[in-house]
Amino acid sequence: MNKMNAFDNRLDQLISLDLGGRGVEQLFASARKQLGTPLTGAAADAMLALKPGDNVIVTTGSVSRAWLSPTIGENDGPAGLASVVRALVLSRNVTCTVLIEETLRAPMEAILTESGLTVLPYREAVLATQDKSLATVCVESFPLTNEEAPQAAIDLLDARQPALLFSTERVGRNRNGIYYSMRGIDYGMQRARIDFVFDEAHRRGIKTVAVGDGGNEIGMGLVKSAVQQAVKFGSDGSCECGGGIGAVTKTDVLVTAACSNWGCYAIVAAMAAREKNPRLLHTPEMEARLLRRGVSVGLINSVEGVTDANVDGIPFESHLAVTQLINTVVRSFFY
Repeated sequence: MNKMNAFDNRLDQLISLDLGGRGVEQLFASARKQLGTPLTGAAADAMLALKPGDNVIVTTGSVSRAWLSPTIGENDGPAGLASVVRALVLSRNVTCTVLIEETLRAPMEAILTESGLTVLPYREAVLATQDKSLATVCVESFPLTNEEAPQAAIDLLDARQPALLFSTERVGRNRNGIYYSMRGIDYGMQRARIDFVFDEAHRRGIKTVAVGDGGNEIGMGLVKSAVQQAVKFGSDGSCECGGGIGAVTKTDVLVTAACSNWGCYAIVAAMAAREKNPRLLHTPEMEARLLRRGVSVGLINSVEGVTDANVDGIPFESHLAVTQLINTVVRSFFY
C-alpha cells in the first residue's frame, strides 16, 4: 500500500467512527467494497480532476421539520458543503452553484460567507472565476414538485454543462418516491427535488460524488442492500409506504461518515494532501465559526431538536476534536 492510500484509509476509518450508532460502519464497508479504493481519496481525485472555469453543481440542506415549516434547516450539511466549495474554488478556480430550497437560501448564504466565499448571482460568479479576483459561489433554488423537477433538471444541465455534481446530507426519495427522515417520517413536503438533477446527470455520464451518514441521502442507492440491513427503518416494510428510508439515487463516488460534515472535511483534507496546500484545510477554528454561525441563523441540531452548535446530537467539542484529528492525519504531507 502506498503512502497516499494509507493516508486515505486513515481518513476513512476516522470519519466512520459510528458515534451515533447509525450503522455507518456497514455502509462504509459496502461502499468501500464497491469502489475498490478509499472513499475520501476517490472523492478528492474526482474534485481535483476539474479544470479552471468548469461549472460544478453542489447541494445540501435538509428541511428538517418540513411538516412544521419549510424554514427549519439542520446544521449537518451546510458547514461541510462550505468547506468543499471553498477548497474547490481555491484549488481549481471553478464556478460552484449551490442548489437549495428558497426558504433555506439565507442561512446557507450566511454559512458560505462565514467560510470566506462571496455569494454572487451566477453570471457575476463566472466573471469572478474568469479574472481570478475573488472566491465566489452562486446559490439558486430548485422546484419543489415531482412534476416540475425532471424538466428543470434537464434545463439546468443543458444550460450549465457541469463537469461534476456534489451532494452532502441531501435527502433523496425512496423506491416509492417518498422522502423519509432517519426516524421514518415522510418529510417531503416543500422539499426541492434535487435528486432528480443527480439522476439526470447519471444518465448523461456526468461525474457525481455524494456524502451521507444515514442511508436516506443522495448517493445511498449505491449501497442499497447495506442500508436495508444496517439502518433503522431501512428495510422493506419498516416505513408507512413499505419501501424503507433508503434513497434510490446512486452516485459514482459515495463517502459515508458518522456525520456528513466529517465526510466533507476528510475529502478536503485528501485534496490538501494531494496538492500539498494546507490553505485548503478546514481547521478547528473554521469549524467553531461555522457551527456558531449556524446557531445565529437558526439551523438546528436535528437529533435533539434544539438550536445549538452540537451536530446530530454529537457535542460541539467533539466536532472540533474530529476536525483537529483530520488535520493531524494530513500534517505529514506538509512537513
